[in-house]
Amino acid sequence: MASFEITTIEVDDQFISTFSTEQFDKNTMGGMMLTDRINALNFRLRESEAGYKTDFHVAGDPTLIIVQQGIIRLTLQNGNARDFSAGDMFIAKDYLPSHIAFNASVHGHRAEVIGEQPLRAVHIKLSSLND
Repeated sequence: MASFEITTIEVDDQFISTFSTEQFDKNTMGGMMLTDRINALNFRLRESEAGYKTDFHVAGDPTLIIVQQGIIRLTLQNGNARDFSAGDMFIAKDYLPSHIAFNASVHGHRAEVIGEQPLRAVHIKLSSLND
């Protein structure tokens, strides 16, 4: 059976952010290919102007981001970067446990809006690490 593959940002065993993928099985239902129900807690609409940049940070709670307009570049501490544009989606779920202090030269990822268009995206919080 085929599956949907979504890029993720998660952490390795040293809590260093890495790119990977997550698979969601497709099920045939009335001529459509659907995944099983995926629970979510809330969603937010986002807009960031062209040129917007963040410092290094971790996502914390797992969040699915669906890009509607513009291009966002995610860069890891090791320099690996990926661009996501309209129609792309990814899951940001890199985090640090409470006993590890965030170090901006070691942990997380940064994001920047590249190109001339503002970024429009939907952020869907999938779960809470505090549950």
